[in-house]
Amino acid sequence: MRSLVTGAAGFIGSHLCETLLAAGHEVVGLDAFIPYYPRAVKEANLASLRANPRFTFFELDLRTDDLAPALEGVDTIFHLAAMGGLVLSWTRFDLYMTCNILATQRLLEATRQAGTVGKFIYSSTSSIYGSDVTGPETTPPLPVSPYGITKLAAEHLMQAYDRQFGVPSTILRYFSVYGPRQRPDMGYYIFIDAILHGKPITVFGDGNQLRGNTYVTDIARATLLAHEKFERGAIYNLGGSEEISANQVISLLEEIIGKPAQVQYAPPRPGEQSRTLADTTLAQQRLGFTPQMSLRDGLTAQVRWQAGES
Repeated sequence: MRSLVTGAAGFIGSHLCETLLAAGHEVVGLDAFIPYYPRAVKEANLASLRANPRFTFFELDLRTDDLAPALEGVDTIFHLAAMGGLVLSWTRFDLYMTCNILATQRLLEATRQAGTVGKFIYSSTSSIYGSDVTGPETTPPLPVSPYGITKLAAEHLMQAYDRQFGVPSTILRYFSVYGPRQRPDMGYYIFIDAILHGKPITVFGDGNQLRGNTYVTDIARATLLAHEKFERGAIYNLGGSEEISANQVISLLEEIIGKPAQVQYAPPRPGEQSRTLADTTLAQQRLGFTPQMSLRDGLTAQVRWQAGES
């Protein structure tokens, strides 16, 4: 099996590449190194992958470059490349529109032209649902940020190319992923870095917003299961089962790290979700997916990674 992973140098993408290689796949990685965060961070994510003879890497921009070389001989696509994060999407909509919508359309068109891909798996997000997310995949989408809107638009492109041109696709909606290699702009990375280095933490809102947290290797394993048990047209929520507030996470991190946090509060940010907890009933039934990593163990692993201990 020859699989293409877009966003291969990113947080989730690099873990998925490792999971696919461990399962015996030949993996083609693709990344544009858009300077959302330092290139050196992504290069570190790729270091062990580059040493594997079954891994090939292309530095390409899905928005502008010729994608045919990366698609040669590929039978499965895992499309993870996207511009993530809520806050920046309000001021840099052009970046989110091109990275999340245009890039997806160009990859779909290149896939159609290649004619060799039998499975196209798209990584979407819980942000397509709205501010309070607890229901099944049939919950009507109502995104409250430009980021969520662009990801929902990309889902519609996936479905349109499936219906009109026979590009067989599955959509995966990820919920609040954390763990080693988490992006530097993400909440748990920021909390851990602040406590480790004695810096203040700014919590937006009252800190009672709730998240069901998903460890990154659980997400990678679920994504592989979506390939192994591929069902054309399926949509799956993928997430963890432990729900916790921002205030509770900070208290848990204080225990794990053994240092107090300096917490200050600020007004909530526009588009912030108040609650997200994945209903994974469908993924459990059809994929056999259940999360394995406990939140305490997962946060401990992330702390060790950020502290340079692993």
